[in-house]
Amino acid sequence: MTTLPFRHQRADGGITARFTAGPGGARPVVLAQSAPLRLLLPDPEPDECSIAALLNTGGGLAGGDAVHVALALGPGGRLTLATAAAEKVYRSLGPATRIENRLEVEDGAALEWIPQETILFDGASLERRTEIVLSSTSRLLALEMLVFGRAAGGEVIRRLHLRDTWRLRRDGRLLWAEALRLDGPERLADPLGFGGAGAMATLLLAGPEAESLLPALRDALPERGHAGATRPAPGFVLARILGEAGAVRAVIAGILPMIRAGMLGQPRALPRLWTN
Repeated sequence: MTTLPFRHQRADGGITARFTAGPGGARPVVLAQSAPLRLLLPDPEPDECSIAALLNTGGGLAGGDAVHVALALGPGGRLTLATAAAEKVYRSLGPATRIENRLEVEDGAALEWIPQETILFDGASLERRTEIVLSSTSRLLALEMLVFGRAAGGEVIRRLHLRDTWRLRRDGRLLWAEALRLDGPERLADPLGFGGAGAMATLLLAGPEAESLLPALRDALPERGHAGATRPAPGFVLARILGEAGAVRAVIAGILPMIRAGMLGQPRALPRLWTN
């Protein structure tokens, strides 16, 4: 008798959505979703624009899982997309976890893409690609935070496979591209690499007001540690923060209200999903 190898059941699903300008900022005109991802549309707080909550009903992602988010925001729309909790990428038995994000922000639209942190467990294997398409009149506030190991439990990364790729285009022209590759923990500890940091946050601002916020953004970054902000192109600001996971999140929590108010006209506060 031939014994067949056991195959783990893997997730393969995602979100395809299009929003147009509507009451409160935006309304969905296309929304297709499949497990394990769901997009909920809670009522926003007073003075907040429309909000979408991205949920992973599986509680995390394992090796071999593949999820995607394709989001388009039509002309004049205003939308905040956040996650209700941190995303977890578990130890892989071999295959990589794959995440594909594509964001399109059309003329005069303003999008906040501010998911909470992604926690990479020891042994995780993640390949993520984020593609962003803007127009010359659209606004974007995008944030991604990676945590290397379960900080609360003192987990140390001993094995890791990470590919994190960004592409940002405005009016069809490539504005910014980045590719991060980590195979193992050596670069995390390297003083010329991550310098022992337990987390990394990347913050992108694109729009007419982005450059005017650069001085205040620099002032809000910690004087010690690994953090900085720069203007790679007109109307585009990039900030990067390295450090202990709790400290990095605290810095982000202090910066977001200022940027949301100064760039997007939002209340000077964190979105509700970040405080629940």
